[in-house]
Amino acid sequence: MTLHWYRGNNRSMLVTNCLFRMGGAAILLTNHPSDRARSKYRLLHTLRTHTGSDDRSHHCVIQDEDSTGRVGVSLSKDLMKVAGEALKTNITALGPLVLPLSERLKFAASFVARRGKPYVPDFKRAFEHFCVHAGGRAVLDEVERRLGLSEWDMEPSRMTLYRFGNTSSSSLWYELAYAEAKGRVKRGDRVWQVGFGSGFKCNSAVWQAIRTVDPAGRGARGRTRSTRSPSMCRRWRAAAAAAGG
Repeated sequence: MTLHWYRGNNRSMLVTNCLFRMGGAAILLTNHPSDRARSKYRLLHTLRTHTGSDDRSHHCVIQDEDSTGRVGVSLSKDLMKVAGEALKTNITALGPLVLPLSERLKFAASFVARRGKPYVPDFKRAFEHFCVHAGGRAVLDEVERRLGLSEWDMEPSRMTLYRFGNTSSSSLWYELAYAEAKGRVKRGDRVWQVGFGSGFKCNSAVWQAIRTVDPAGRGARGRTRSTRSPSMCRRWRAAAAAAGG
């Protein structure tokens, strides 16, 4: 099920048994211009934020032994707050690299005025697709709230969590594959992958589609075999609400 399966009775460590799963992904990177014709994406930016100098951040996700000596991964109650702060630091550095001038000016004006809540830039003006680390429902809810993303924006992340659980950084590639299979990725589209990890870390990668990615299941005439159906994301949310989760 997972490398970090915990066999003890400590509640803070048992939570990971419900979320963590095994997963893997591989990508092939090249800097040879001759490979452009068969490449799908161009890497624009990478950014790494590490907040491990703060003890609360360092201990919010940590592998440790319980009182009986059993090894497990402990999740603290500060996890969501720490993740939110790391995300804020990361996007503050990423924003100037990707946001249009109008959004940067609004943020700068808000920062100078220092009145009320600081302006949160509209990252949907910088990206067409969002691949958010599928660390858990609370993680996705927090990112959706902080960035003002829509259900459509979060669907690849929520469906990846629903189908595969928390597969760590590989979940970002499951999400991108989901968007590709749905026929969402068009030439010139920008993709933001944002991941979280113990430490605490928040990492971003920004890609641009070199070509339109054909969706899965296309017939000979280029029409998809599947028919339209209600959003699976909505079904999952309804099921979670009915279960009280």
